[in-house]
Amino acid sequence: MNLLEKQQQIITEFSALSEWMDRYNLLIEKGKSCPLLPDSEKTESFLIKGCQSRVWIKAELQEGKVYYKADSDAVITKGLAALLIYVFSGETPQDIVAAPIDFLDKIGLKEHLSPSRSNGLNAMLKQIKLYALALTLRH
Repeated sequence: MNLLEKQQQIITEFSALSEWMDRYNLLIEKGKSCPLLPDSEKTESFLIKGCQSRVWIKAELQEGKVYYKADSDAVITKGLAALLIYVFSGETPQDIVAAPIDFLDKIGLKEHLSPSRSNGLNAMLKQIKLYALALTLRH
């Protein structure tokens, strides 16, 4: 499944739920499946600046594709990180950098987040793209 197909899958999954509490619960469930960072990697270098909660994201390049891991001390934030990791992990750095990111708007997530969570989501997205950009420059 490519990056755009993964985004569409998330749109379909969230759109099937009409109540926002159900969507938040789905987000929390997604967080439980997030590829976690071990405690030893929850360092300042992986901490996302701009998030109210503490969230760490790490990227690794394996066979030309980027794989992300994340963790957070807040369940909603962890769910947001899990969505981003699902969409971007296993993709080439070039595809990540070039990818349109409209699935968050299409599921209505941004308008239902507090301003601080929305800022945190933007900070996570920016860091994911920056990791990919740095990896394209390295190879």
